[in-house]
Amino acid sequence: MIRSLIQFAVRGERGVAALDTDGTARRLEEVSTVAALAADALKVGATLAILAQARLGKNLALEGVTLLPLIDHTDPAHLLVSGTGLTHLGSAEGRDKMHKAAASGEHVTDSMRMFLMGLDGGKPAAGQPGVQPEWFYKGDGSILVAPGAPLTMPGFAGDGGEEPEIAGIYLIAPDGRPARLGFALGNEFSDHVTERVNYLWLAHSKLRQAALGPELLLGELPADIRGVSRILRDGATLWEKPFLSGEANMSHSITNLEHHHFKYAQFQRPGDIHVHFFGTATLSFSDKVETREGDVFEIEADAFTLPVRNPLARAVDTGIAEITTL
Repeated sequence: MIRSLIQFAVRGERGVAALDTDGTARRLEEVSTVAALAADALKVGATLAILAQARLGKNLALEGVTLLPLIDHTDPAHLLVSGTGLTHLGSAEGRDKMHKAAASGEHVTDSMRMFLMGLDGGKPAAGQPGVQPEWFYKGDGSILVAPGAPLTMPGFAGDGGEEPEIAGIYLIAPDGRPARLGFALGNEFSDHVTERVNYLWLAHSKLRQAALGPELLLGELPADIRGVSRILRDGATLWEKPFLSGEANMSHSITNLEHHHFKYAQFQRPGDIHVHFFGTATLSFSDKVETREGDVFEIEADAFTLPVRNPLARAVDTGIAEITTL
């Protein structure tokens, strides 16, 4: 039974393979990208799993291929990466600590208010809109790094910190309707030092790269996902903690998060691809871990066969942005 899809390259040639529940990979015939397979599925009115089953070819040894990001677009500007925060049970604690105003007498921060709103109205009845979540923009398709590639924080960044999350992957159909292709395990990767200064800098802290695992999980997302997030330093485990995801561990339903993203007309442009992160409650930053260049982030979860694994790097600081007047 097909569980997920991966994109790969071998000797310069791209391809798509299906992973069975036992981890066996089989190459798909007549298709070289997941986006093209999804477009074909829309044309014929089939699911990705059914179309992939019909195109199964020979077994593929993953050890002999280069794993690519599980989704991409021929024009990266037409792939949007975004996310929602304060969506998981327990996710307010770390954020609340960062945003508490010292000696202000304020007992409930804006972050906590947003979290409580989600608890109260984040899982509406079917067909009804719930309360809207926090939303942020991360970048276009150029920010997605390949499996194993470095997650590079800007030279001016305060830090680079992991965020183990599930992301939804979508293609906008010719009629403007979003089609969910599946789900990915990812590292949303943010600058928590910058965010801690003032929560209004959250938007700045999110303009960073992100990593997706190699797998596109097909079908519905399991309600209860159990995973582990860890940081390796010099080959040894520096920090490790379990994390939970799936709707059983969230204050919002997936459909509510999707509605409040795709209700905007600018996110209904045919042919565009969307990667939307659903949030987390587990951060090493909340445990006072200070990451360093060379640290390796490793995220795994029971709903996925392959982990997300990326080292941390820092770009050279190029100084003040130079603007030319025309």
